[in-house]
Amino acid sequence: MSAGRTLNVLVTGGSGPSGIATARALRDAGHAVFTVGSDAARIEAAAADAGSGVTPLVCDLASLSDVRALRAIVAGLAGSVDGVIHLVGGWRGAKGITDQSDEDWDFLERNAVTTLRNVSRVFFDDLAASDTGRFAMVSSTAVSAPTAGAASYAAAKAAAEAWTLAVADGFRRARPAADGTGSTEPTGPVQHATGQDQTELSSAAVIFVVKALVDPAMRAKAPERKFPGFTDVADLAAAAVGLFSTPAEELNGQRLLLSH
Repeated sequence: MSAGRTLNVLVTGGSGPSGIATARALRDAGHAVFTVGSDAARIEAAAADAGSGVTPLVCDLASLSDVRALRAIVAGLAGSVDGVIHLVGGWRGAKGITDQSDEDWDFLERNAVTTLRNVSRVFFDDLAASDTGRFAMVSSTAVSAPTAGAASYAAAKAAAEAWTLAVADGFRRARPAADGTGSTEPTGPVQHATGQDQTELSSAAVIFVVKALVDPAMRAKAPERKFPGFTDVADLAAAAVGLFSTPAEELNGQRLLLSH
């Protein structure tokens, strides 16, 4: 972990309530925050809401070339990235299996899977090289208990989880050896030719699991509603901040349940 150093953190899907809350919390923790959205006006408003110093950036995260251009922009502004909090998602549901539409699947695949694949591929080397590299996504309890009506949604989230767990394995394999030769070995008590142990894991990929998210506007709109099991966006934001002060060995490849 890095102590006393300003970290560069990217919040993707930054235009919504969870993105605003997370960007604000990361900024308040002393990090340099870059919040990303697909609509210029919305992401600029969201960054202003998150607070002074949060930098808004526009990118179509479903386009690999656009994400590569995004990395170049961030590198020009601040250097390499230490953290990515991926909050891109969306919901589509149906009555059952037979009416799961291709249009809904395309939407979910694009938002839940393709954006995550692009962002993790482009920023992987930055995160793996950081002494506090963190990658996080938000998934759903629906993955563990999928219903017929949420079949496409749960399947897309499951795919995103699988990819994130593969990123976690990538961080293990990218861990440099204590002898400086690098390592492609899986995690564990590995010995290299010099007889030295691997260095401590510094980067981690994690999955935040929620039933659903709730924000102040939702509570104000329905003050009588209790939102049982929902996770407040402020709690999600606090969990994101906490990633950077928790050892990577404790986080990497974990599904962290935030539902109450």
